Amino acid sequence: MKTNNKTIVVKLGTSVLTSGTAKLDRAHMVELVRQCAYLHSQGHHIIVVTSGAIAAGKEHLNKPDIEPTIANKQMLAAVGQGQLVREWENLFKIYGLHVGQMLLTRADLDDRVRFLNARDTLNTLLKHRIIPLINENDAVATSEIKVGDNDNLSALVGLLADADQLLLLTDQVGLFTADPRSNPDARLIPEIEQITHEIHALAGGSVGGLGTGGMATKIESASVAHRAGIEVVIASGHKKNVIIDAAADKAVGTRFISENSPLEARKNWIFAGSRVAGTIVVDDGAAKAIVNSGSSLLAKGITGTMDTFVRGSIVVINNQAGKGLARGVVRYKSIDIEKIKGLHSEQIESCLGFEHGRVVIHRDDLVLL
Repeated sequence: MKTNNKTIVVKLGTSVLTSGTAKLDRAHMVELVRQCAYLHSQGHHIIVVTSGAIAAGKEHLNKPDIEPTIANKQMLAAVGQGQLVREWENLFKIYGLHVGQMLLTRADLDDRVRFLNARDTLNTLLKHRIIPLINENDAVATSEIKVGDNDNLSALVGLLADADQLLLLTDQVGLFTADPRSNPDARLIPEIEQITHEIHALAGGSVGGLGTGGMATKIESASVAHRAGIEVVIASGHKKNVIIDAAADKAVGTRFISENSPLEARKNWIFAGSRVAGTIVVDDGAAKAIVNSGSSLLAKGITGTMDTFVRGSIVVINNQAGKGLARGVVRYKSIDIEKIKGLHSEQIESCLGFEHGRVVIHRDDLVLL
């Protein structure tokens, strides 16, 4: 963990928010908010990834038996999202806390420019002690809405926030050695260090009528977060004090232990297989600073660019001899780098009329080759 204060992503499934009924269980939502508010008061950063828009839409329109087509689900999500956010806003207000809504799709996080913009927004909300309230943008999603992508989305939100912990709260106690509904000998698996094919095989599908995901998507989410050095807990959202206890590392549900450095694992995840959009050439001083000192790439050390790329692209950093030194997420597009190359960091804003930071590639977004 980076500090005693954690950044915790709390993913709440529809089954948790409705308690298995056709309506939002506001009494239980208050209890979930109480736990989040307590951790917030202790200095932790809390991010809520919330399902439930479709369920809220059904309740608001009084259409419990509407045909579950994609178009109908999108319609219900469009109506229900506003209702859902209003509920959360009113409940967090009880504890004097503000919420900020972010609607995302997987595409927003696959695109590097959108990724950086979303990360900036999320970090600013946390900086101002606002609870980010994040949901899949179901009103425009197609394939995402069918696979319960809020589970996977929560892992990607963990990457955005460089989170310490991801809590996947569901209607199940955790991951079992077999399906406990049909096998009386099934045992809860309290800790998992490696997510193997056998672990994936233990996961089943969704059994609810309002949610879009099941244990399989939670294992997928846990796998993504685990690779990024984020600890994951799958637990029942109705267990008493589950959020507080999980944050305190008490035995709750199934805990996926992460042994990796969050930063290095996150780099491996971001850069593995990413398409390289261009090249930045640096002088000998910058090359030595990057390779030997773990420094960020400054405009001062850049001598030129190759190819055309945009902010958020993956680029290769070459030395004067053409040798690849590193790959990184660039904060400025190529045309702007050509303008600021050789300049001191404090000159960037006066040159461009704006700045996206005083480094071209931050060392946290850079990995050596």
